[in-house]
Amino acid sequence: MTDPLHDLAAAGVAIWLDDLSRPMIESGALAEAVERDGVIGITTNPTIFAKAIGAGEGYDGHVRDLALRGTAIGETVRLLTAWDVRTACDVLRPVYDRTGGRDGRVSIEVDPRISGDTERTVAEARGLWWLVDRPNLYIKIPATDAGLPAISTCLAEGISVNVTLIFSVARYEAVLDGFLTGLERRAAAGESLVGVESVASFFLSRVDIEVDRRLAEGAGNAVERDRVRGQAAIANARLAYGVWEDSVASARWHALKGARPQRLLWASTGVKDKALDDTRYVVELAGPETVNTMAQPTLRAVADHGRIRPDTIHAPAGAAQAILNELERLGIDMADVATTLEAKAVASFEASWNELIASVTGQLERAGAGVMPAEAVCPASGQDAPKGAPAAAAPVRSGNGART
Repeated sequence: MTDPLHDLAAAGVAIWLDDLSRPMIESGALAEAVERDGVIGITTNPTIFAKAIGAGEGYDGHVRDLALRGTAIGETVRLLTAWDVRTACDVLRPVYDRTGGRDGRVSIEVDPRISGDTERTVAEARGLWWLVDRPNLYIKIPATDAGLPAISTCLAEGISVNVTLIFSVARYEAVLDGFLTGLERRAAAGESLVGVESVASFFLSRVDIEVDRRLAEGAGNAVERDRVRGQAAIANARLAYGVWEDSVASARWHALKGARPQRLLWASTGVKDKALDDTRYVVELAGPETVNTMAQPTLRAVADHGRIRPDTIHAPAGAAQAILNELERLGIDMADVATTLEAKAVASFEASWNELIASVTGQLERAGAGVMPAEAVCPASGQDAPKGAPAAAAPVRSGNGART
């Protein structure tokens, strides 16, 4: 591990990779990232899989086998993605064992097209948990209004959850409440809280992009706008961390014996504004009990020239709130920013999912098989399940991997 990445880990940050593909697994590149860069977790999303599977490399044999079996397109997509995630879980299993289940985890996301349906989200989460069948899995569920109760239900059933698409402190507070509610329900049912883990993915670069776009069109003079340009996301994140600190100090949290706190995960950490330092969403948010997931270019930038300072998550008292207050004075409605970004993110992932389906459909056709309809969302829905697999009533594993 290079000195900057070593220093980042020493500052309490879990280094995760925001990327996954079959060639990465089969070439040994993923194992090398674990060994060389200290990567101890992986996040995926529909866009990552659309890029990886759409490229076709490494998937031909598997697609041909599925074509010969006559699998429906929805099942095919899930089997391809689940294979990658399950194998990545095996690569990271030593990390999972070494950290007592805290890290060494790989995330797979529910179909974004059902983000507005609580029951279907829960059904898919159960099915994915069954299908991947690894204790070091995270099911990614978006923090939409419909996703929040699904998060609680999954945690109550022992399914570890990566809550994604969080853009505001207010929504993060609702996520924390959903996390605690899920654990409370599990404890009330007499189930163990050991091994049930969760992270809350708080997005960064997308916030600055949207805020800075509005600043360019809004009130105030150039000096005032420049003073807060590129500052919203980090201020937002630092305030969220303060909420996290209050939560772990609360009586409600301390009543949950055997549980571990839901960590904040800094997501969307690639800097889009070329005028800003390309490591800023990493070096400015270093702090205990946090996770930072980075795409390959950001990870390499941090390894090459990141200047890590301990505890940058704590800004001077009131500084983060002062930035948001100034943005409000300049006419930036952060609540509307969050609502807009959530809708855009869901739509973007839906588009990636549809792109993935179209790509896999083409590959199946080239493999010489007719393609069954794609109406079924995934195996978890019970409409398009693998042979012999249970549907919505798939057996759920507890946090330690035991069947329940």
